Amino acid sequence: MSGGEVAGILVAVFWAILVSFLAVALARVAQTLKATTKLVADVTDQAVPLLADASQAVRSAQTQIDRVDAIATDVQEVTSNASALSTTVASTFGGPLVKVAAFGYGVRRALGGRKEEDVPGNSARRTVIVGRTVPAARRKRNLRGKRD
Repeated sequence: MSGGEVAGILVAVFWAILVSFLAVALARVAQTLKATTKLVADVTDQAVPLLADASQAVRSAQTQIDRVDAIATDVQEVTSNASALSTTVASTFGGPLVKVAAFGYGVRRALGGRKEEDVPGNSARRTVIVGRTVPAARRKRNLRGKRD
């Protein structure tokens, strides 16, 4: 065998090994593509019902939001009416009730008698004793001591 024949055999063996590796790699890529195709088909089969359920949930949520909006509008109207009613009641009964309360207070004060401390100008009165002025409070204390 000559050197060219040995080199030809080595090249042939190298190509045979290379083709074998490529065949194994292509077989694995084919298996991966099959598995991917099956996975995509399964996801599609499961996704369609999920999308239908999600669409139904969104429609139901929109219906509930519309109901809540209607309720909120009604509550706002009721609040407005209650505010108007409160203002009307306050303006109708507020003034007369204050007048009745003031009248009752005046009657109670008139019937109960006036206390000496409540008499206007009482604190301004002073008593003169032997050339000096004594405030009304000290005079009362002195009067109490004389009664005992």
